Amino acid sequence: MLITETAVLDAYRAEPEPIPDHRGLFYETLRHEALLAATGQPLQVRQVHFTVSGRNVLRGIHGTTLPPGQGKIVTCVRGAALTVVVDLRVGSPTFGAHDVVRQDARSGTALCLADGLGLAYLTLSDDTCMNYLCTKEYVPGTIIDIDALDPALGLPWELSEPPVRSARDAAAPTLDAAADRGLLPTYEDCLLAYSSFPDTLTSEEAAKNR
Repeated sequence: MLITETAVLDAYRAEPEPIPDHRGLFYETLRHEALLAATGQPLQVRQVHFTVSGRNVLRGIHGTTLPPGQGKIVTCVRGAALTVVVDLRVGSPTFGAHDVVRQDARSGTALCLADGLGLAYLTLSDDTCMNYLCTKEYVPGTIIDIDALDPALGLPWELSEPPVRSARDAAAPTLDAAADRGLLPTYEDCLLAYSSFPDTLTSEEAAKNR
């Protein structure tokens, strides 16, 4: 697989190399040692969940408070989605920056997101299913919600009609408002969280490699 950096620090794109034959395709979605070598982030799964959505559903931007934090590896296992990662870490060199990845079931492209990063996606087809591998179990009350249509972020959704959103997502604050209210994690705290796994780089080592 090919693991590359995105425009957001500590967010990576993982693109598998499909092996086709007369039955279809085989590919490795992720491999722990390759991910650790490329990113300094271990693959230690504590929760797996899925979302299933109709076309033109906009979910997010969602992050997680620290603690507990929740790194994610996200793939599209059915349908297609336009996925956006946003840096929510106050003090990060890429705070407020974003990158966009088209994900679909055939490509198998995954996004690997460290603690403190926000995720949003717009579904491009009916019955789109997204798979999340999470480094921590969900804790009620720890989700950070940011408006995916925040004009200051200017995310390139290219909407042709109003998206379908939850009431909570539609009422979410802008990034600046969330920062002013102290709702966002700091980059320093996130670096410390990265070193909480026994086989992860220390925060100092991680910082040197970024």
